[in-house]
Amino acid sequence: MTFAATPALQAVVDHALAHETDWPRSMYHPDGAYVGNREWNESGPWTEIVGPVKPRGGPAGVILHRGQRVADWGDTTRTDMTFSIAKSYLSVLAGLAVKDGLITDLDAPVGDSVPGPHFAGDHNGRITWRHMLQMNSEWRGEIFGKDDQVDHYRQIGPGADNSRKGQLRKVRPPGSHYEYNDVRVNALAYALLMRFGRPLPEVLRARIMGPIGASDDWRWEGYSTSWIEMADRRVQSVTGGGHWGGGLFIGAEDHARFGQFICQNGQWNGAQILPEGWMQQALTPTPTLDKYGFLWWLNRGAEADPKLPETAFSAQGAGGHTIWIAPKHDIVAVMRWLAPTATPHFLRQLFAALADH
Repeated sequence: MTFAATPALQAVVDHALAHETDWPRSMYHPDGAYVGNREWNESGPWTEIVGPVKPRGGPAGVILHRGQRVADWGDTTRTDMTFSIAKSYLSVLAGLAVKDGLITDLDAPVGDSVPGPHFAGDHNGRITWRHMLQMNSEWRGEIFGKDDQVDHYRQIGPGADNSRKGQLRKVRPPGSHYEYNDVRVNALAYALLMRFGRPLPEVLRARIMGPIGASDDWRWEGYSTSWIEMADRRVQSVTGGGHWGGGLFIGAEDHARFGQFICQNGQWNGAQILPEGWMQQALTPTPTLDKYGFLWWLNRGAEADPKLPETAFSAQGAGGHTIWIAPKHDIVAVMRWLAPTATPHFLRQLFAALADH
């Protein structure tokens, strides 16, 4: 503990420290299996780890209230893998693409402005930017050596049943079916790379992380297979997580700054960096999953926690990573390596400790 928290917040911190994820520190099980492959019952083709993997640190986190630090724990500057929290960073980059006029209509087919085979044809040619952001695109194909079939029938979260994961199913019309599919998110990252015309980490650093005062320690990795030729240089398309290695390697401090930036509706030091109405769009429940927006998890719908504000939302990553944001109460909480089953109690304790202050 490096910050003198109130007794109520100290109890929240103690809960986090007492409920570390059961993932091995090396990120590999004793039998050599990568944590992701074991977590999602993954076997067969397309399971090769093709991005960098880093051993993890211990539990860590930062809590901000009204922009001020009120608690922290662990090594908050350690750059660890963060898995699918990267998806919410992609969502924000899509907002920048809209601001820049690189995406003029979220309901336009991606293939209208992204040439090549990935968004062409009778099926993929009808997929829109909105579909990709809502995870209901039903994009079909292979990109960077991974076929979307690998995540067919995938479930996530505590109690997920992945007994059928990877079995081929017939895809439905774009926009009609939600499926958590990392290959499709990688296809979105590729499409955004094509629109910006420069590596997404460069865009993120120049347009967001630099202006909000984040460190230079974070990095965003792709796969050994995701290098492409663009203009006069070779660039890497990044991933939406660490499913097969790669993804965003970042510390809790930088996550907290990013979370505060989002809590402030994409504004920093008086500058409106994201489009004014972008976060409102991004946090609108999708028609195919009432607790999901544009790659953000919402406290809405049938599974909403009534003890937490309806307007709260989060970025989540496997292994116990969360950036939780309650904008009406100006609370931002970053949790690293907290067991997912312990997260609901953590958030209820946290909100009770701060909601009336």
